[in-house]
Amino acid sequence: MIERLEPLVGTWEITVPGAPFTGRAVFEWALGGRFLIQRSEIDWPEAPDTFAIISANASGDGYTQHYFDSRGVVRLYAMAFADRTWTLSRERPDFTPLSFSQRFSATLDEDGAAMRGAWEKTAGPDGAAWEVDFPLEYRRAGA
Repeated sequence: MIERLEPLVGTWEITVPGAPFTGRAVFEWALGGRFLIQRSEIDWPEAPDTFAIISANASGDGYTQHYFDSRGVVRLYAMAFADRTWTLSRERPDFTPLSFSQRFSATLDEDGAAMRGAWEKTAGPDGAAWEVDFPLEYRRAGA
């Protein structure tokens, strides 16, 4: 099942449309293809560098992203990748308290050269409404 993540493997340029900075993400196999590693660096001091280990769920119903960043944040995201759509969600506390829920969705272009999506977070006093936190685009390096 983890092999279904092959379209993510490689080096990507990261942009936030309208922002004056860029970044880079690298996805690579680890431990004989049992895990997918994701490393991201953003050329902006306020944005954390990230490291994630993606594993297939034993139940076969998706993946878990084990997320770590340069601020010392540790989180678990439920992850899916199907029909060229990559999703992440975090809606309950884990290693870090949950003051808001988060989700991400991006769609891989048919040619596999770009992904466009956005991070969203819950908003409002009851936390039921979702709002875009920031859009995010990935473009394969050299594409």
